[in-house]
Amino acid sequence: MLVIEMVGRIPEETVEEVRKTADITDVIGEHVQLKKQGRNYFGLCPFHGESTPSFSVSPEKQIFHCFGCGKGGNVFSFLMEKENWTFIQAVEHLAARNNIALPEKSQTVTEREDDGAQRILEAHQWLAKLYHHFLVNTTEGKEALQYLTERGYSRETIDTFNLGYAPDKPDVVATFLEKKGYHPQEMVKAGLLSETDSGGYLDRFRGRIIFPLRNHLGKTVAFAGRTLGEGQPKYLNSPETSVFHKGKLLYNFDLARGYIRKQNRIVLFEGYADVIAAYQADIGASIATMGTSLTPGQAELMKRYSEKVIICYDGDKPGIEASVKTAKELQNAGIHVFIARVPDQKDPDEFIKTEGGDRFKREVIDTSEPFVGYLMRYYKNQFNLQVEGDRFEYLETVLREVAKLERGVEREYYLQELSKEFSLSMESLKEEMEKWKPEANTGTPRHQSWRKANDKESRASSGNKPRRAFHNAERRLLAYMMKDTYIAEVVKQEISASFNIEDHQIIAMQLYAYYEENELMNTSEFLESFSEDRLRNLVTDIASIPLTPEVPEKEIEDYLYQVKREKWKKENTNHLHKEMKEVEKQDPIRAAEIAMQLLQENRGWKSRK
Repeated sequence: MLVIEMVGRIPEETVEEVRKTADITDVIGEHVQLKKQGRNYFGLCPFHGESTPSFSVSPEKQIFHCFGCGKGGNVFSFLMEKENWTFIQAVEHLAARNNIALPEKSQTVTEREDDGAQRILEAHQWLAKLYHHFLVNTTEGKEALQYLTERGYSRETIDTFNLGYAPDKPDVVATFLEKKGYHPQEMVKAGLLSETDSGGYLDRFRGRIIFPLRNHLGKTVAFAGRTLGEGQPKYLNSPETSVFHKGKLLYNFDLARGYIRKQNRIVLFEGYADVIAAYQADIGASIATMGTSLTPGQAELMKRYSEKVIICYDGDKPGIEASVKTAKELQNAGIHVFIARVPDQKDPDEFIKTEGGDRFKREVIDTSEPFVGYLMRYYKNQFNLQVEGDRFEYLETVLREVAKLERGVEREYYLQELSKEFSLSMESLKEEMEKWKPEANTGTPRHQSWRKANDKESRASSGNKPRRAFHNAERRLLAYMMKDTYIAEVVKQEISASFNIEDHQIIAMQLYAYYEENELMNTSEFLESFSEDRLRNLVTDIASIPLTPEVPEKEIEDYLYQVKREKWKKENTNHLHKEMKEVEKQDPIRAAEIAMQLLQENRGWKSRK
């Protein structure tokens, strides 16, 4: 197979292990916002500009396919196309993501060139283990462990989030890292050590409880340290490095990602403690920003996974103002935003600890309200509605927000609220709102756009011209052959690889060869039989055709008839038509005989059907 040639330095069985472990929906979901429809997921294609989602991902077959541009493949080919990686780089990335060991010699040139970043990443992994060990297994960490336990953190939570403690000794970490082969100056650059005026080296986080900050692959890339006593600053974070960019990452995103996809919502908190408390309250889709304001990049990342975000910040005035600011950033990214209000000006962590997780879910998260409704109440506290000028300014401010709403029913609802409260006509409010309405809201309704992806199978990917009957028959035959070995054997006996389209012949031959070595079809693995992108795209296109669960024998017979008839027409009819045209002037009798032969042959094909 092609895999052996391309992998070279990585054993084929290891590649298969990586392929089986990597879930294509999860991997592609990091780049494309996917929405489930039936058995597949759909989204906007990342390889060409489109406003109507035609990009399909099949978890069952572990393949992707775009009905618009025709690209398709498995998890490896997606990363190769999207990231411009080699096959080996894609395998190595997925192996690292799923903790699968690869031979040392498989390291790529790119990784060797970026050895500095790799060493920093490795140092963080070692140090995260050391800090956790000090917290749970040593006398030095006893006070920190007691503090966390009193705060309500279970041992399971401490282990899940790999919480740690940095002993209040100046040279423990520096010595540890040096024994692991890391130069102190290198670790100063990594933000793990501090250099003294006398030229010595100290642990940056000494005497603090450690919260490891992981990237979206679950690798520790930085730390946040909290003092046990009254020392300042209360929190100390790692500086930005080649592996840590706080404006791009979201705390706990690696653990929350699965919950987010299942629940189709995100709960966004301000701090690490809030996320951990929410996790213990069984709110798994919880994440937080890395101690900064939400960035457009973080908003875009969230949108890829869910269209709904519940903001749950502190209930005090700064928390409310931060909620509004964050909500506007999320709304600009096209996300449906809800606000969860924590009563009595408490923060989420405090509320969960005093009132319990069940009450927090029931009274805070489950009662979250749409952002515009929340905003209307928020702005009422910013304006004096007894003053005419403030009333007009309030109305204009709210109408701007209402105009951004994608769903017409929501816009109508809030306009009616304003109409009742201020005794204004709906017509005048709609007219004013139209001034602020973004062009995006006048496009194709979202529920219609998702439906269109399923209407393209019967048309050629290059345009709207329908395929001929035999062409569709061959495609559907191949689709059933990839689904069922029995059908593949029937087709093999009937027509072997004598399809009318050359690419279909190639696919059929590869399919027969594949079934000689494998009892069942693994579409993702089968794709590696083809070296050309054109053929891989075609295979994923055919594999994406929706089929009936049971074998439709009459349908298969009809497809075989269409293929055979077209084959006969190509081999005989065209030749007879040409001969008839050549002799009709010189030998009318021979021309009539040919015409009769064509008529009889045509009747014969119809009778066979």
